[in-house]
Amino acid sequence: MCYENRTKAYARIKGGNLYPNLHGIVFFDDVEGGTEVSVEVWGLPLYKPAKGNNQPIGPHGFHIHEKGICEVTDPNNPFESAGEHYNPTNQPHGNHIGDFPVLFSNNGYTRMRFFTDKFKPEDIIGRSVIIHENPDDYRTQPSGNSGKRIGCGVICKTN
Repeated sequence: MCYENRTKAYARIKGGNLYPNLHGIVFFDDVEGGTEVSVEVWGLPLYKPAKGNNQPIGPHGFHIHEKGICEVTDPNNPFESAGEHYNPTNQPHGNHIGDFPVLFSNNGYTRMRFFTDKFKPEDIIGRSVIIHENPDDYRTQPSGNSGKRIGCGVICKTN
C-alpha cells in the first residue's frame, strides 16, 4: 500500500526567555484513521515536586494552540501570541482536539509517539504546538492549569 498523497506536517520547537535551551521537533503523519504524532525535545526543565501553593514543574503540558505565532511579547508570559488551545468543536478540557499527553523530562530529554483520531495533519497546519511548565490536569477549563508556556513551534506542511 502506498501513501504518497498523505499529508505530513512538523513543528520545530524553540524555548522562550524562561528556557532558552529548550528545542525539539514534532512530526504529524497521516495514518489510517487519524494522525501519528512523534515528538523529541531537549532542554526541558527537570521535575520539581509541588511545594506549598506552587505547582510542580513537570510533567509538561503539551498542546496544539489556535494560532501559528510563537512570539514572546511579555517575558513573564511567553508565547501568549499562540492563543488558546485548539478546540474547534468546543469540547470541555481534556477532550479538546489540541489536548495531548504530558511530556516527562528525563534529565531534560523526552521522546514520545502516540496516535490520535481527532484530526488529520492538514487540519492543524498553520497552528502551533506549545509545551507548558506544569502538568495538565485535564479538567480545569479552558486550558488545564498547565502554567507558563515554555516552548513553541509553528506547524508547517512537510514538502
